[in-house]
Parts: sequence; structure tokens; C-alpha cells
Amino acid sequence: MNITTEQMRFWSPDVRELEPYTPGEQPKIQNILKLNTNENPYPPSPKVVAAVQQVLANSADVLRLYPDPDASELKQAIAKQQHVPVETVFVGNGSDEVLAHIFKAFFVQEQPLLYPDITYSFYPVYSQFFGVKTKILPLNDDFEIVVDDYKQANGGIIITNPNAPTSIDLGLGAIEEILQANPDSVVVIDEAYVDFGAESAVKLVEKYENLVVCQTTSKSRSLAGLRVGFAIAQPHLIAALEAVKNSFNSYPMDRFAIAAAVASFEDQEYFEAQNHKVIASREKLVAQLNELGFKVLPSSANFIFATFVSKDAGELASELRERGIIVRYFNKPRINQFLRITIGTDEQNQRLVDTLKNEILCN
Repeated sequence: MNITTEQMRFWSPDVRELEPYTPGEQPKIQNILKLNTNENPYPPSPKVVAAVQQVLANSADVLRLYPDPDASELKQAIAKQQHVPVETVFVGNGSDEVLAHIFKAFFVQEQPLLYPDITYSFYPVYSQFFGVKTKILPLNDDFEIVVDDYKQANGGIIITNPNAPTSIDLGLGAIEEILQANPDSVVVIDEAYVDFGAESAVKLVEKYENLVVCQTTSKSRSLAGLRVGFAIAQPHLIAALEAVKNSFNSYPMDRFAIAAAVASFEDQEYFEAQNHKVIASREKLVAQLNELGFKVLPSSANFIFATFVSKDAGELASELRERGIIVRYFNKPRINQFLRITIGTDEQNQRLVDTLKNEILCN
């Protein structure tokens, strides 16, 4: 839609300047292989299905009523699974909403927020939206975070771990070093992909009063369609998030989302089994792509970041799309020769490899 300047006179001045986030494409094409948005290739736990069906019992009569504004049952399920006190848990409508509350609650400061130059592309959007001052710090030549760069005056720090889109993780020792160097700033570790091979910083929350860990159920729990995210931090930080939430939307979690997420957190065996399948598929795909001549960065996520030296990444993405396979291409400095490829099932990954080998790279 083309909006004229005259029509925009009705908009708030700040909104006219916004540069909104562009989500990964959700195509409506038949027989498409979606390897572009890091969704889990496997369905959620069967217990999730049963929980959702229970909400619909008795002609869905329960939907007449508002859900629990505190989502207490979900907080308790998360606390039990994460081995933390329930008062250290905050929940929201997907990790993106939780992150938005985090930006408002902690990062609107005189000093700038620090984050890497290559990271989750929603961070600059939130920064603009909330008026957060920022200082962008470059990753090194190996796309790794330089810990010493985060030992300077700041109004907060946010790090995606494993990083996106690079897939590289940061060890807990390095995270502790950053926490210790910034005792008066909130340090947020955004762990959307942590369950696929990285080590969670949740175990550090009890020790550090300035740490917030944010996670999602969209990736490792196959609940992207329900929007459930959460944060874990000491109670004084959780109180700030609750204040922001209740100043924005007191009922962010509907009954379906609460029921499904509770069931997922209670089925640890299924959760671990599916994650192991994704990790095994990732290692197999990395080996196959290496054989084809790709360079693949070390991954602790449910995606890989890969480059092919002798062919432009944008052209590769286009040629894959022509053959019904969508991967994520970022036309941005430093990473415009890489493709971010979501890990699918072994069969889906094999389709990708066969297409590359027999139809694209053979020419």
C-alpha cells in the first residue's frame, strides 16, 4: 500500500519515522520447502494436542471467561522445568513481546545499549521504537563476540546466544565475565535457540542480580503458532517487566497458549527426543554441505549459516526458490554472501542437498 504524505499527517510524528521489522516469509505456495524461519520440523508433543482439545470441551464454554492474567499455571510449569523459583519467571505473548517489554523496562537510559553488529534484526527496531540509545559493536572476523568490547560505559547489554543469524554460541564463562564487568547494567541473554546445543545462562540467574534470560517455545517446543515466550531473572527485575506488561496488556496469554505450553513443559522426554533429532540432522547436513564445497560456521542452533565461495549467495537463494526451496538471505554488510538455512527433517535436508548438487552447482 502506498501512503501519501498528506495521509500520513494523521500519524504520530514518531511513527512516520519507524523502520518496522520484516518477518521471515510465510509463503502460501504448494509443495514449498520452508527452510527460512527456523521453525521446528516436528510437531509439538501429543500432550499439547490433548491440552488444546480440553480447552474446547463442553462446547468451549471456558472461552467465555478471561484467562488468568498472571498465567500462574504456566509460570509454575516453567519454574519446575527450569529448576528456578516461580517468582523469577515472567511470561508473554512470544519472546518478541517479552523482548519489547525488556527494552522498555531496562534500556531507556542515558548511556547507550550495547549489542553486536550482526544479531537479531528486531533489536534496532525496538531501539528506534522506544527511543533507546545504542552503540553497535562489531563481531570479530570469525563472527564471534569480543568480550572486552562490552567492558565500557553502557545503559544495558543484549546478546543473542547462540547468535542469530551466525548460529555461534558464547560460553558461560564469557557471559559471566560480561556480567561481572557491568554490575550496574542489565545484561540480557536472548536464548531463542539455546536448546539445540548451547548452555543456558539460567543457571547464573541466582548469582547475578543484573541478569535477564529470555527464551521461547517457538523453536525447540514447536509452538511458533501459539506465541509463548518467557524471561527468567531475580524478582526485582521481574517486577519491572510485570509493571510494563500491566501498563500495556494485562491478558497477553490466551487459554490455548497457556494450556499448550504447560503440556509441553511437562513432557520433557518428548522435548529432549525431538531436539536430539534436530541436532543429529544438523550435523549430517553440515557434513553434506562441506562435501559440496560450502563453508559452514559452527552451529549450536536449529539452523546453519553457510557460504559458497564460488557463487553469489543471493543468486543461490533465488535459484533454490525457483526450485521450491526457501532459505533466508540477508543483503547486509559482512553477511551478504551467507545463507541461513533452517534444519528440516532428514528427508527435507536431503532434498536441499540433492537440488544443490544435481541442479544448481553442477552447472
